[in-house]
Amino acid sequence: MPKIASSALPVSGLFGVAKPSGPTSMAIINDLKQLIGSSRLFVEESKIPKDKAKQRNKGKRGKEAVKIGQGGTLDPLADGVLVLGIGKGTKKLGEFLDCVKEYRTTCLLGCETDSYDSEGAQVRLAPWKHVTRESVENALDQFRGDIEQKPPIFSALKMDGKPLYEYARKGIPLPRPIEKRPVTVHELELVDWLGSEHTFSYPEKKFTEEEKQALAKSLQSVEGAVDVRDEVDADPVPQRPAAFVLRMRVSGGTYVRSIAHDLGHALGSAAHVVTLTRTRQGRFALEPKPEEPGDFGCVPWEVFERALVDAGEADADGWTEWEREVMERLDVVDGEKGSSS
Repeated sequence: MPKIASSALPVSGLFGVAKPSGPTSMAIINDLKQLIGSSRLFVEESKIPKDKAKQRNKGKRGKEAVKIGQGGTLDPLADGVLVLGIGKGTKKLGEFLDCVKEYRTTCLLGCETDSYDSEGAQVRLAPWKHVTRESVENALDQFRGDIEQKPPIFSALKMDGKPLYEYARKGIPLPRPIEKRPVTVHELELVDWLGSEHTFSYPEKKFTEEEKQALAKSLQSVEGAVDVRDEVDADPVPQRPAAFVLRMRVSGGTYVRSIAHDLGHALGSAAHVVTLTRTRQGRFALEPKPEEPGDFGCVPWEVFERALVDAGEADADGWTEWEREVMERLDVVDGEKGSSS
């Protein structure tokens, strides 16, 4: 464990958390505030309540003893690298919004959803049995390099002060086309063809005919006739749709879900994301590379879960398990250690 001189305490810094799928990024941060706000690693000892358990139980309503921020949120569905900044480290979080990121995602064919992932509702079903591993690999080339992406209409991005999803849900015609955004896909490859050997399924929630008509109405003013009807009939002997796994290295601002959605169209089918893992964000990675001395690993979420229940016994230097794990992976920006000093 890296040594941090007591004279350098408290420190400011950056570290990565291996976020699990399920909770929101903000829920993760709110839980961590309870630990970080009562640790001498980040807070002056004179400002730490003697009853640390009472301080932790204050939860998010308690007064923050130190600033905590994130360098780019992850949706509840997504897991992987979540970069956190503590104290002066929050001032360096902006660099992680535009940095290169790496993802691993599983795409399920034959179904398009409003959110482009399995958290949403079915919008349209399409044929998928004609799609092969080879056809996916051939289609990927058009998504590599400098490309332009259109953000999903069911997103919080605003147009004339109104979220795009509000236009789609209420059937309000879009005043103009959704502006495409330039992004760079540095690497994109098919790493696993699962076929039907998986346990994924389409979302149970489906768009009603009224919702489909509202979506078509909002889009037709800028895209012409829009057909959101199912293209396939119900299969009398349902077959599990094919799925495949992509690995990508992309610029900041890239919509991974849009790549899956647009790829489905390019294949003459439909597709949505069922798993999404951010494996790297800048210098923080789930599997840091030994040949990259500037790489930092991520603290497993289970370490913090245990500490929230019981911090456990401190070692000879007074550090508990979660504090040792953080120090092992901490990029200090205000202290004696770290590349950002």
